[in-house]
Amino acid sequence: MRLIITLLAALAFATPAMASSRIKDMVDVEDVRDNHLVGYGLVVGLDGSGDSLRNSAFTNQSLNAMLEHFNVNTRDANLNTRNVAAVMVTASLPAFSSQGSRIDVTVSAIGDASSLQGGVLIATPLFDSNSRAWAVAQGSLAVGGFEAAGDGASITRGVPTSGRIANGAVVENPYEGTGVDPWAALANRDTLRLSLRNPDITTARRMADAINAYVGPGAARASDPSTVTLQRTAQFDGDMIDLLAEVEQLRVEADIPARVIIDENTGTIVMGENVRVSTVAIAQGNLTITVTESPIASQPAPFSQGETVVLPRTDVSVSEDNMQLGVLDGSVSLSQLVDGLNAMGVSPRDMITILQAIKAAGALQAEIEVL
Repeated sequence: MRLIITLLAALAFATPAMASSRIKDMVDVEDVRDNHLVGYGLVVGLDGSGDSLRNSAFTNQSLNAMLEHFNVNTRDANLNTRNVAAVMVTASLPAFSSQGSRIDVTVSAIGDASSLQGGVLIATPLFDSNSRAWAVAQGSLAVGGFEAAGDGASITRGVPTSGRIANGAVVENPYEGTGVDPWAALANRDTLRLSLRNPDITTARRMADAINAYVGPGAARASDPSTVTLQRTAQFDGDMIDLLAEVEQLRVEADIPARVIIDENTGTIVMGENVRVSTVAIAQGNLTITVTESPIASQPAPFSQGETVVLPRTDVSVSEDNMQLGVLDGSVSLSQLVDGLNAMGVSPRDMITILQAIKAAGALQAEIEVL
């Protein structure tokens, strides 16, 4: 882990200081976004690993309703199959998806089914938050996990109660009857907002300056740290889509805040290049207590008719690493900070504690975010 942190620091400082990114990779365009879809359906064809109809009333009701759709009356029958499972189907619909295009779907069991392996999803409408159907999903599931069990043991790998269907949903015509062509509506707009994925006032100002330098004065302005307003000016020969296509290719240097990200569960530390540390002294030592059990056997004297017993023997030793104070000079960089802590033999988990202590002392000029 220490080698990884050192390597990341070296790569960060090996990158040119003026590294830039395309505006296309830094913003989300107003009204150009994905839509989250969800639906409720049934998976059939399971090999006895589906829902128990006695414990999952909703599966029983759904199965009866589906069979009635095909003129099969099972309302008074005692169904006892375990080859059916009730599932929730989720998908993400890209912006401006056309009728007939296909999208991936994820299928997840909501009953007591133990596995969806080998199942087939029956035609399931997918709705948005306004209960409007956008797509219909159907197909065979691909399940990555599996479960195997015997009389005395079982093993489970992955999540067998969740799977995916690649290109499993067909998009219906979402704009039928509305009389609105969203692509044409976007092209005819005079203004458009670009939302920064990482809000920052300096980055927003640089983005507006780059657009104005390319298109002309008044084409863009930074409205707030998270928004740049794009204006289709009179001198631009084209619609808003043409302007957006030109602007997306411009490159801007993002201003990265000084931030330290810590994941205490895995011992991972990620630090930005603007992290600075004021003059501070650090001492780090480890107290190690070792307990060793060495039981011995006690034999009775000859002809004493005694019994052999095992007597406990415990050895306890204490050792402490004598680490001296290490001094980090004022305004050291990320590379110097990592090198200094590594030179002191600090492990990643100890480094997390040290960084938090430096922050508490007011010497770390950065924000700490603990995941």
